[in-house]
Amino acid sequence: MSATSADTPGSLDVVLVKAGRTKISYPAELLADDGNRVVVRAPWAGDGVRDFGFVRFEKGDVFTEYYWRDRWYSVKEVRNAEGERKGWYCDITRPATVLGGRLVVEDLDLDLWLSADGTDVRRLDEDEFAESGLAAADPAAAAAAEKALDDLEHLAREGGFEALLT
Repeated sequence: MSATSADTPGSLDVVLVKAGRTKISYPAELLADDGNRVVVRAPWAGDGVRDFGFVRFEKGDVFTEYYWRDRWYSVKEVRNAEGERKGWYCDITRPATVLGGRLVVEDLDLDLWLSADGTDVRRLDEDEFAESGLAAADPAAAAAAEKALDDLEHLAREGGFEALLT
């Protein structure tokens, strides 16, 4: 049975797993759960500032995060403390599971960044993905991950990204 907004509490712990270990876990406000897509909001959960060169995640940033039980990615809209959109950070993951107040996703290393103005679309961490060994260990998952990244990039470049989140 999948959790829906009518039978879940107003918060979830988001758990990001990578290579079989918990990479990060943080509490988030549950905004919506339609049985397939789960939407949560949380402040920046990292330690200090994370500067990618093209965007900085820092104290005061707020992430509205979209997860799907049937898609191989999550999308995080990032806004600064003043509410101005910085952009969207997308993780390629296995489909999300929600159980017992925890939303769990497995990070598959690939990422995509889309700037708020839509002019900067970046594929990230393809080297980490290649080094992960997923293609040899689970070829079907690796193919699904690569397709998810291609699909997100296409949406980002063609202007269909925001429709994905409405």
